[in-house]
Amino acid sequence: MTDYTRPLQQLSVSDEPSFGGKSSNLGELLAAEIPVPPGFAISTAAYEAFVAQNGLHETVAAASPATADALRAAPIPDEITTQVAEQYARLGDDVPVAVRSSAVGEDSAEATFAGQQETYLWVRGADSVCEAVRDCWASLYGPTAISYRAGLGGANDTPAMGVTVQLMVDAEVSGVMFTCNPVSGDPSMVAINASWGLGLAVVGGEVTPDDYLVSKVTGEVVREHVHAKDIEYVPDPSGTGAARVEVPPDRAQRACLDREALAHLVEIGKRVERHFGSRQDVEWALARDGDKALFVVQARPVTGLAKKPDKPKPASAMSLIMSTFGAGPPKD
Repeated sequence: MTDYTRPLQQLSVSDEPSFGGKSSNLGELLAAEIPVPPGFAISTAAYEAFVAQNGLHETVAAASPATADALRAAPIPDEITTQVAEQYARLGDDVPVAVRSSAVGEDSAEATFAGQQETYLWVRGADSVCEAVRDCWASLYGPTAISYRAGLGGANDTPAMGVTVQLMVDAEVSGVMFTCNPVSGDPSMVAINASWGLGLAVVGGEVTPDDYLVSKVTGEVVREHVHAKDIEYVPDPSGTGAARVEVPPDRAQRACLDREALAHLVEIGKRVERHFGSRQDVEWALARDGDKALFVVQARPVTGLAKKPDKPKPASAMSLIMSTFGAGPPKD
């Protein structure tokens, strides 16, 4: 029997071709004792078996938005659903999980694929997890994902998709952290964006997150912009999915991270950077419960990073010029 699933802690960077960038990076983080929510990964072989059993090779080769509809309508092989259900049961009894795409080539130094494929939050039950997995596979053929691959010169390649399943963090605060200044490329800084609740309000452009720039060397907060964050996403009272709620005005205007939380984030960011040996774009969540535990839910290399040109040298020297990174906190 083919093993289509594997616990995240059993993965390393060498498993990227079989499980995708997101899952393999999480395995690396767990090996480095970075706090990561437990979970499991579904291999690209599962996706390939799904396509083969349903006779979808020509459909996926066409790579059109109609391909996504065909994938969503096709049944998942029993062998795969059984293994997913077994791994899910090991996480707990009907626990909420995040189901995230983990495409091969995703979260690499050349391309992040960030936002091109889907993530499903607060999913409960083995059947719902399997449906979310299939939706992740189908998201390979959404219009933005197809266009993104075409822009990278991979329009004629057959993409491969793994999937990551992790226990949900009931986030009081969530955000993203760059282990450098992503605008200037300054490696001595950590840039942090943060907002209340799950990250959906920021991704959807419904709020402007607080942003901070912190020195790696001294821990000094060299920049702090606090914005009104009047919307947040929290677990839906039904127990499945997320609910959009209004934030009370006094809390909306308040900074969502204190100095202790910022210092903890910087320390975690430095550890992630040391482990991978490169500047990292880290997604994180601060739990709502009493101990306010901090978890890393994703890490990828920072791409398109600006570098300052070398100082002029004698006539034979050449300067290195790189384009600036176009996302992240506002330029100072």
